[in-house]
Amino acid sequence: MGGCGLGRGRRTACLLLLLPPLLLFAVADAAASGKEKQGVSGKLRFRRESGTFKVVQVADMHYADGRSTACEDVLPSQVAGCTDLNTTAFLYRVFRAEDPDLVVFTGDNIYGADSTDAAKSMDAAIAPAIDMKLPWAAVIGNHDQEGTLSREGVMRHLVGMKNTLASFNPEGIEIDGYGNYNLEVSGVEGTSMDEKSVLNLYFLDSGDYSTVPSINGYGWIKASQQVWFQQTSSSLQAKYMNKNPKQKEPAPGLVFFHIPLPEFSSFTASNFTGVKQEGISSASINSGFFASMVEAGDVRAAFVGHDHINDFCGKLSGIQLCYAGGFGYHAYGKAGWSRRARVLSVQLEKTDSGEWRGVKSIKTWKRLDDKHLSTIDSEVLWNRGSNGRRGKNPDGS
Repeated sequence: MGGCGLGRGRRTACLLLLLPPLLLFAVADAAASGKEKQGVSGKLRFRRESGTFKVVQVADMHYADGRSTACEDVLPSQVAGCTDLNTTAFLYRVFRAEDPDLVVFTGDNIYGADSTDAAKSMDAAIAPAIDMKLPWAAVIGNHDQEGTLSREGVMRHLVGMKNTLASFNPEGIEIDGYGNYNLEVSGVEGTSMDEKSVLNLYFLDSGDYSTVPSINGYGWIKASQQVWFQQTSSSLQAKYMNKNPKQKEPAPGLVFFHIPLPEFSSFTASNFTGVKQEGISSASINSGFFASMVEAGDVRAAFVGHDHINDFCGKLSGIQLCYAGGFGYHAYGKAGWSRRARVLSVQLEKTDSGEWRGVKSIKTWKRLDDKHLSTIDSEVLWNRGSNGRRGKNPDGS
């Protein structure tokens, strides 16, 4: 989110190991050297061996000019040598550890105001995903456009980069914002579900700041976007449930955007997993998108960034509302509190005959950029036939 404007001050940040500088811009130049999508196919699919699909969510990198951009809010002993390259190093660490099927960057990917060249900063920020040939998607936040590219320009640049599955907007309709699109994740190849989208991913532009003179504060998801979302959800549900093999209930949906909804304020420490260390910086009005998700009937969880030192998940009206926690070192944080990424693992159901079918469960945990790349707060967000529950860490602890 950034910590500038709207009454929010910079906070203090992150426990980190000072890692050797990387040849970041060499990687970025290679990543940006062509527009064709290389190294990944355009179709997302569950893995045959494990029946899983894994997503790493990266929120608020706040990337600027690489080696010359200093870290924000680190311990005094960690200031020397700490730059954007620490963010890059963390990306490589978590990608190598988790081997995701998709990376989702949920906005404020760059900090435009501190970036000399927004396009080069974006290339450098995303470079590790491209270098490792990982499929990735992105939405924009409220700081990406504050440099040399407009909001529209930022999204057009993102959709032209290698390996991206992001889209500028749905074709043929009038819609607010930039970067409203959906992705379908097919079942295991060779099974009866291999041509069905068994997991639906929705991406929306939650705006930057209000453009209505009488309304102060941050932007929100507009009516045109909600209509598109509801129509897309309804169409996907109809195909999943009415075409052979017909299913009795919708495929689960996950939603990604930057600015939290007012409903994120509904929780206390007794009914969420994670921490709340700052206020919920949502729009000052409620545009009704949470109600739209509930009414759609397929959404199981929504994932945001924006408030860097919140990283909780809480359940409201059947939907898990989750923060990722701040990832980038040029973003505000809290001293001694590690930068982090959220990981999602979606598991298919296996029949007695050994065939993979629809989604059985959705789990999540967080990875910290500490000495051990620690895994914390593992929980089940959704379980078919269940309300979701706290779980063990992936290592069994």
